[in-house]
Amino acid sequence: MQKVARHVIITGRVQGVFFRAWTCDEAETIGVNGWVRNCSDGSVEAHAEGDAEAVEELISLMRKGPPGALVHDVEVEITDPEGFDGFEVRH
Repeated sequence: MQKVARHVIITGRVQGVFFRAWTCDEAETIGVNGWVRNCSDGSVEAHAEGDAEAVEELISLMRKGPPGALVHDVEVEITDPEGFDGFEVRH
């Protein structure tokens, strides 16, 4: 099984709606490793890596977000896996 990694920027109403905690829970449920954090410009940034199908599933979920979120855009860039073990919220 080939590991892939994606760098993701989510914009819209994505802070103050538990987007980071929700992303962490979803990632752990489907077996994606990496991290998520708030950015000073109001966006949310994430690094997701693992099985290609699982990473794409997480990105698909992030396009909608948790209840209360209003996602305007999701930018996805291919990047290299960094070998994360688990998924964490960064501050």
